[in-house]
Amino acid sequence: MAGEDDAAAAATRWTFQDFKRFYDSTFGRKKESKSRNGEASDAALKNESTLGTAANGTAHGPELAIYEQFRLQQSGSSSAPGAVPNRNTVTIQKPLLPPLESTEMRNLAESIARDIIRGNPDIKWESIKGLEHAKCLLKEAVVMPIKYPKYFRGLLSPWKGILLFGPPGTGKTMLAKAVATECKTTFFNISASSVVSKWRGDSEKSIKVLFELARHHAPSTIFLDEIDAIISHRGEGRSEHEASRRLKTELLIQMDGLMQTDELVFVLAATNLPWELDAAMLRRLEKRILVPLPEPEARKAMFEELLPQSGVKELPYDILMERTEGYSGSDIRLVCKEAAMQPLRRLMAQLEEQQKELPEEQQGVVPEEELPKIGPITASDIEIALRNTRPSAHLDAPRYEKFNADYGSQLRH
Repeated sequence: MAGEDDAAAAATRWTFQDFKRFYDSTFGRKKESKSRNGEASDAALKNESTLGTAANGTAHGPELAIYEQFRLQQSGSSSAPGAVPNRNTVTIQKPLLPPLESTEMRNLAESIARDIIRGNPDIKWESIKGLEHAKCLLKEAVVMPIKYPKYFRGLLSPWKGILLFGPPGTGKTMLAKAVATECKTTFFNISASSVVSKWRGDSEKSIKVLFELARHHAPSTIFLDEIDAIISHRGEGRSEHEASRRLKTELLIQMDGLMQTDELVFVLAATNLPWELDAAMLRRLEKRILVPLPEPEARKAMFEELLPQSGVKELPYDILMERTEGYSGSDIRLVCKEAAMQPLRRLMAQLEEQQKELPEEQQGVVPEEELPKIGPITASDIEIALRNTRPSAHLDAPRYEKFNADYGSQLRH
């Protein structure tokens, strides 16, 4: 028996290294957390420790993720939007996540915050050529209620749902980002992959958590890009899956709840197929704004910005404006890119000929300082670009006009 007692005592005897590991795991981390925390709250520290590891570096520019704002507050940086300067540190006014009912909901909120929440997209109204009608309607629906909330109460409460529809490549996404920039709202850029899950019930919970996050970070803008992929007609042909039906129902319920509150949370949706949307969603998207193909003056302004004067002869902007009837903004950018490629192709052909004349051991990469400059764009280059680039969205333009006449919002003075 004595031998067994000695063996048990030897098994429980600790060395100094064992005790040190136990002490560090029990007390050391708490002290480190207190020293790192400073004046920050426990909730902010928890969010920083769970979400800060997702960023493999610091984001630069105005498009700063919210979880990175929490990480920057520990370094004393005052560049994070929404931060209040303190004598010793910079503390975010709100915690990253609102109080949630379960750990599962918190995990969903963390994934949404990591992937979706962004800061200011930094797109101004002036950077969008034309679309004056759409800009006026968006300012009336979103910008003015945030700037002058006194006037938008009761019956004049702001529109919470706005639909941007029109041909592809006309600037719907840029308009949504311009709204977020001008209003200085938290921008949630949502696509189908952001909220759809393979696990039963997670898609509906993701929608619920998304709107809770938007209310928590209000004023905020939820941008649902290509919304027809999320909420098309329900039960069409009795072939709709149950999970898809539940997701659409939860989105409709959450949007209905926005209209009954005074919180400044706006839902901006964009689609190229507005006639595919469910009627219940059209009712909740109260403002329906057509984003048409660019007008002649807008097309000319685009060409002047994308193809500045660089040669001796003036570029034929008026001819370009006349020849690009029915082109979208993205089509015009492709025309300009194709025109700019022509002098580069001529230069590349010359460089290849020079490389062939050199001995084989001297052929290779030419130093950057020895490369010649690219020549100017000529009228013949523009002619080639126009022949090689055709409009991509002009055939459905009458259909958009008809939908706008039936359901669209118009300016009335």
